[in-house]
Amino acid sequence: MTSVPARPQESGPGTTGSSGGTLMHTEVMSLNVGPQHPSTHGVLRLVVDMDGEYVRKVVPHMGYLHTGFEKTFEHRTYQQGVTYAPRTDYLHCFGHELAYVLSVEKLMQAQVPDRASMIRVILHELGRIHSHLVFVGTGLLDLGALTPFFYAFREKESCVDLFEEATGYRMNQGFFRVGGLSRDVPEDWPGHVAQFLDQMERGVDEYTNLFANNPIFLDRARGVGVIPTDVALDLGLTGPNLRASGVPLDVRKAHPYCGYEAYDFNVISSTDGDSLARFTMRLLEFSESIKIIRQALARLKPGLIKDPNRKISLPPRHELETSMEAVIHHFKLVTEGFHPPTGEVYVPVEGARGEVGYYIVSDGGSVPYRVKIRAPSFVNLQALEYACVGAQFADLITILATIDPVLGDVDR
Repeated sequence: MTSVPARPQESGPGTTGSSGGTLMHTEVMSLNVGPQHPSTHGVLRLVVDMDGEYVRKVVPHMGYLHTGFEKTFEHRTYQQGVTYAPRTDYLHCFGHELAYVLSVEKLMQAQVPDRASMIRVILHELGRIHSHLVFVGTGLLDLGALTPFFYAFREKESCVDLFEEATGYRMNQGFFRVGGLSRDVPEDWPGHVAQFLDQMERGVDEYTNLFANNPIFLDRARGVGVIPTDVALDLGLTGPNLRASGVPLDVRKAHPYCGYEAYDFNVISSTDGDSLARFTMRLLEFSESIKIIRQALARLKPGLIKDPNRKISLPPRHELETSMEAVIHHFKLVTEGFHPPTGEVYVPVEGARGEVGYYIVSDGGSVPYRVKIRAPSFVNLQALEYACVGAQFADLITILATIDPVLGDVDR
């Protein structure tokens, strides 16, 4: 990991008197925080050096959830890789899924139909809402607020019901395919999405009333874990954590994909850089995702949901009964897969935690030669020590919650 920029050390109370004389002697104590799941978000172990109640050093220890996905990709066909991508970030599955298929599609020069792109956008933004709902619910639970957890998970359950209706799965959907989608969504699904958006708008108002102006929450979050703009840039932060530190960078605007350049939405940012700003980023992004989904629903028209190129997409089942050529294409794609041209590619998307990208190297075979995942949680976790040193132990819990790491995203 990148070396953490130094910050001034702060003295804890009770170490020196007002005249400079020593009141008491304290020793630095090392504590293990995690890797039990309730202690940290995911199986993350933090070795924390404490001087009284004050944090002097934080060392993250990762690897407890190491899955070896990057290496596994290199032993599966390109279409089979779709199974592994969503498991990397199990809260915003569609972010990794989309980044992976976009990279392979760039290698294959695949033509994705408009309907498929719009459904991808809808699911991508619903996934962002789903991830931020878990952030709001569990983040406030870390601070001792139990009620918002139940409110946020009420909408979360409605959201995963939509995932299940469209894809058959509540998480780790594997719904996207190189060239489009695995199948079309039900006819009444867009209407159910619209109903959920109405519910979600009411929910955001409730969350805001519950905690946005709560004095206890404000005391726990305001001015805590400040990450200045220069430090955020030096560490390579992206997503809400970077925007909370004053850099309005959003991949959907900077490097549009799936037609995002045609959608009207705002990039939310703040200059405060503290835990409150990081909470606020997610809360305000709900409205922007809702805005994008409504636009996509209005533009959604009947049409193809996958590239008609039989060298990429499986032929429709009814063709297998009448066309020997379709049977051959089906057999080759299922048993061997397609062969992209030799080359390398990287396509980023804006995930719930920041920039998600898949760097893929093809040697012309049916499996990737190399897959490297640009996982935002891994990069963002570098800021933890800078934000925590000098803070109290209770603040460490707040800071970790607002950085919002997913350990599948970290360990890969």
